[in-house]
Amino acid sequence: MAERVLITGAAGFLGSHLCDKFIAEGYEVIALDNLSTGSLDNIQHLFGHPRFRFLHHDVTNFVHVSGPLDYILHFASPASPADYLRMPIHTLKVGSLGTLHLLGLARAKSARILVASTSEVYGDPKEHPQSEDYWGHVNPIGPRGVYDEAKRFLEAMTMAYHRVHGVQTRIARIFNTYGPRMRIDDGRAIPTFLCQALRGEDLTVYGSGQQTRSFCYISDMVEGIYKLLMSDYPEPVNIGNPEEMTIQQLAEYIIRLTGSRSKIRYHPLPEDDPQCRQPDISLARQVLQWEPRVSLHDGLMHTIEYFRQALQSSGETIHSGQPFHTP
Repeated sequence: MAERVLITGAAGFLGSHLCDKFIAEGYEVIALDNLSTGSLDNIQHLFGHPRFRFLHHDVTNFVHVSGPLDYILHFASPASPADYLRMPIHTLKVGSLGTLHLLGLARAKSARILVASTSEVYGDPKEHPQSEDYWGHVNPIGPRGVYDEAKRFLEAMTMAYHRVHGVQTRIARIFNTYGPRMRIDDGRAIPTFLCQALRGEDLTVYGSGQQTRSFCYISDMVEGIYKLLMSDYPEPVNIGNPEEMTIQQLAEYIIRLTGSRSKIRYHPLPEDDPQCRQPDISLARQVLQWEPRVSLHDGLMHTIEYFRQALQSSGETIHSGQPFHTP
């Protein structure tokens, strides 16, 4: 009999790719989502599969799943600033009440649970690159605090259930991830730049553009999460790509790859926007024998094609020219 896994946030970008991974590995997948930011289009291809079931439910309400559960992956939460700034209270409730409900379910079912934390727990870091033993530099009452503190609470509650109740816990600190199934209106750098470039619009860069990020392709991220779940390490692990670049460099690279004639326009930097973001993945290399393998060039080319088709399917005209194919 197939082992059973519950994936929350299953209709979202990361959650839907995790559904694919666990179906491919032979698990029975129970996918749960309230569809506030996710889309059934992301998992439509799994409907009708004998080992896949979808539940329309909000994790801030009590979560019940009949029968045994072997694993829980808690990925429910708005993740884009555009989303969590629009839904600040719900974001806090998902990180607190939602996490409490799923940890209680894991305890009741004797299931192993992996919770999706974030690099945002480091805030605007004073340590660079960021390792798991860095406690962070976060403004708890700023606009971004609703997401940062929701995830910091999620980690604290998860470790409390591990220490007090012996629940098997895994904590993934996820850094910037990209790839197919990101929303056109996601609001994060890569989907925003890709849509603007493909539409022939100027690319919007906030601040000087010298703030840094690192970008991990979705297939690498899913593999890292899977390896963490199957490991015996209960504390936080950074999962991300340590290759760092400035936002301006990213914008210029996307213009080249799409063949766009777009220019870059600069706008004021949002409050508490981190100036640097780069994971130290020494622990992931040691404990999981994992590191990213997909280059930024290859990952972006796959993502560009997805967004090109998505925009054309919605009736938009693509204005980009001949793409630049070499890294």
